[in-house]
Amino acid sequence: MTAHLTAVLSNRMKSEKNRDEHSFFRMSNPEDCKALEVLLHERPNCVVLDEIESQLKDLIKLENPSVPLSELDYQDNISFKLNGRSLSEFGVWIYYPWKDTLVHLLDEEDFIRVRTIRNAYKITLEEQAELRKKKIGVVGLSVGQSAVMALAMERIGGELRIADFDSLELSNMNRVRAGVHELGILKGEIVKREIAEIDPFLKVVFYDKGITNQTIDDFLQGNGGLDLLVEECDSSDVKIKLRKQCAKLGIPVVMDTSDRSILDVERFDLDREYPILHGLVSNELLELDEFTEEQKREVLFQCIDLSKVSEQGKFSLGEIGKTITTWPQLATDVIFGGAIVAMAARMILLNQGIKSSRTYVDVPSIISK
Repeated sequence: MTAHLTAVLSNRMKSEKNRDEHSFFRMSNPEDCKALEVLLHERPNCVVLDEIESQLKDLIKLENPSVPLSELDYQDNISFKLNGRSLSEFGVWIYYPWKDTLVHLLDEEDFIRVRTIRNAYKITLEEQAELRKKKIGVVGLSVGQSAVMALAMERIGGELRIADFDSLELSNMNRVRAGVHELGILKGEIVKREIAEIDPFLKVVFYDKGITNQTIDDFLQGNGGLDLLVEECDSSDVKIKLRKQCAKLGIPVVMDTSDRSILDVERFDLDREYPILHGLVSNELLELDEFTEEQKREVLFQCIDLSKVSEQGKFSLGEIGKTITTWPQLATDVIFGGAIVAMAARMILLNQGIKSSRTYVDVPSIISK
């Protein structure tokens, strides 16, 4: 092996170990071909999954929607696409180090076309192309996890930035989709892996320190800046700091609160003077740079409007510090909240008329009538 190839492979392995990044190998590139050969030699127990032929058939079906295709038709079309190459040389091989698994996929453009074809025409092809240009930030990975997974699955956004400093704990697993084998792993790393397994071409940037005075500017403004922020963090002071910056920068903010599924939309992109959190929080608190624990609680109580909290929610707030340590969140509420946040995000990014508002999407009250 040449010194250069050794360095290339070493860098890939270092990346996989330290940052848990997946790696791409294209057989049209001689260095990739050799590096993959070395990887398989060094990882004899690596699981290899190759369903490229079924993916090619999906692609061919997409390209011929009105033509009934026989197996012979499929094979003829596959031969045409291969153009003399073997199946193993077509597309891209992707190695997932956290699973020690190598997967053979269509390359980026074909992969995206096939994976998103069932979006059409609820999301038109032109709208899908527009969404692909957008950068979306998600802060907090409880409801935020459900939101970012919905964004990724629907491919809303070409770059997703996620921020959370917490590791997965057992008490998170009533609402955070993860396995017991992932306890102790950063929530953001779990999300990043899952997105990579769904769509390895979707860019995900993970801020593992969360949002701090040192990271907030890069999170919001780095690499061209965000087009939309999904804010789902627990810290009241961070909620306000993010909104102050988003108002200055003209970045719209979307938030779901699990109790009664409150959807908050703040269109700072349309009106930078729009009152933060709809004017529910007092100016005295909004003007603070640092918050005491008591002031953080006061922001929370003002923001959620106690008069409209569910009876279960009110009771739970009274039990914090007595029989429970924090407010409860149910998987059904969190998953539903993530879905409506993603839907609102899509509508904002496609200019579909959504305005600054607070909406109660209170499913129990709707379906119990």
